[in-house]
Amino acid sequence: MLFKGLLSLVCYIPLAGALILLFFPKEKTGAIAKFATLVGLIDFIVSLPLYFAWNSNLAGFDPRLIEDSPWIPSIGARYIFGVDGISMLLIMLTTVLGFVALLSSWTAIKERVKEYYVFLLLLQVGMLGVFMSLDFFLFYVFWEVMLVPMYFLIGIWGGHNRLYAAIKFFLYTLLGSVLMLLGILAIYFYHGATTFDIREFHNLSMDPNWTLEVQKWIFWALFVGFAIKVPMFPFHTWLPDAHTEAPTAGSVILAGVLLKMGTYGFVRFSLPILPDATKHYLPYMLALCVIGIVYGAMVAMVQKDWKKLVAYSSVSHLGFCMLGIFALNVNGLNGGILQMINHGISTGALFLIVGLVYERRHTRLISEYGGISKVMPVFAVMFMIMTMSSIGLPALNGFIGEFTILSGAYQIPDSVALEIFGLRFGGVFWATAAVTGIVLGAAYMLWLYQRTMWGKLDNPENQNLKDLNLREIMTLAPLILLAFWIGLYPKPLFRVLEKPVARLVQQVNHQWGGEAVARAAAPQGER
Repeated sequence: MLFKGLLSLVCYIPLAGALILLFFPKEKTGAIAKFATLVGLIDFIVSLPLYFAWNSNLAGFDPRLIEDSPWIPSIGARYIFGVDGISMLLIMLTTVLGFVALLSSWTAIKERVKEYYVFLLLLQVGMLGVFMSLDFFLFYVFWEVMLVPMYFLIGIWGGHNRLYAAIKFFLYTLLGSVLMLLGILAIYFYHGATTFDIREFHNLSMDPNWTLEVQKWIFWALFVGFAIKVPMFPFHTWLPDAHTEAPTAGSVILAGVLLKMGTYGFVRFSLPILPDATKHYLPYMLALCVIGIVYGAMVAMVQKDWKKLVAYSSVSHLGFCMLGIFALNVNGLNGGILQMINHGISTGALFLIVGLVYERRHTRLISEYGGISKVMPVFAVMFMIMTMSSIGLPALNGFIGEFTILSGAYQIPDSVALEIFGLRFGGVFWATAAVTGIVLGAAYMLWLYQRTMWGKLDNPENQNLKDLNLREIMTLAPLILLAFWIGLYPKPLFRVLEKPVARLVQQVNHQWGGEAVARAAAPQGER
């Protein structure tokens, strides 16, 4: 009974906080910021039982947490909340980053403070609902709900080109959402137009009539919706504008959580529901992943804007996540899902770091900085740690994810090859090409650090910069602790992922040979 209604409680605490904020006087900006942050902290604390009481032997959804009630009987839509190990980790990431984003906004937002925190809390509700929904119709509702507060956060509290970035973000995501809805409806009507239950749709992979020809068009409808959200190359063009113009907290949430909704969509829907289409188009998916990794890294290297550099690094890092997911084996999926968490931690922290220095100097041009470590030593140390996390230094979280993804990529069979002008690209090519992204990632991140933190402190406007205060340290400290914890002791996360990932591999590879499937689904000690 301890868990009865826990998911709804975690999801709607931010909604309750937003409603209460409506009654706060607008001039009480300090009280508004502190109350909203308290709501975020409470939501994180309430979500902790999901992790500490998690049953790692579960391959599917935890029956203790399932909430199932009638909602729209005429179309078969129900209010179903539930989580497995994959979505549980993403929920924990969302509550952590939600609290951090709220805490980071105290001095950054000076206009329309009440409306800002209301939208930030409503955004939290939409993101949590996406990861909790087990009804496809309910999932789509939360997916769309999330768009509105993020649109206003960018459009009202963003930078100089905020309206352009907000409209571009909204139109891109709305286009993907409409196509995704068509895919959802196709699955719904094929299943008999009686339910939107995701668990029922997962069983379609065992239906002999659920052929490749049926799956192809549905795959592309869902693919565009999820690929825009990731974003995969070439659907990435909205991301740098949205990241650059969004307020700091918006960038943290956008990079840390919103992009994971796309990768989560592939893991939860495309792979288990459309396994034959996924395998049919696999060489093209892997090619897009590798192109995104290298392209994002190369474009990041030539950026003059500090924030835009970090934004393009997300294109490269999310390409790594997708490479692991489309490896379609245990190591690849483990690494891809873990790297989703790692990217939220490291890139979320990097956007916080950019925001902290922007508050002091009101410029993001890299050329305006240099020698900052002499006046902001605590800031420089924290920046260095998260830089090392981003490039995958051993003992930090990024290394574990990248190593596991590359391990999975090397296991992609030679039969999964892409032929271009008579040349055949397959097997270890995918992993070898991805390594290029790691090298380039180290280059642009270390070059950024060298240009901003080291060298002569010859700009007079940088000579009196104040180091981080206690509140600012507290916004970065949880992410730094998580980076070290995952880097030094990732076993708890792999234990949570082991059974769900093995089950997912079994669902996707049900026609790839019984021996491989049995090995993938077996406990680690029996392999």
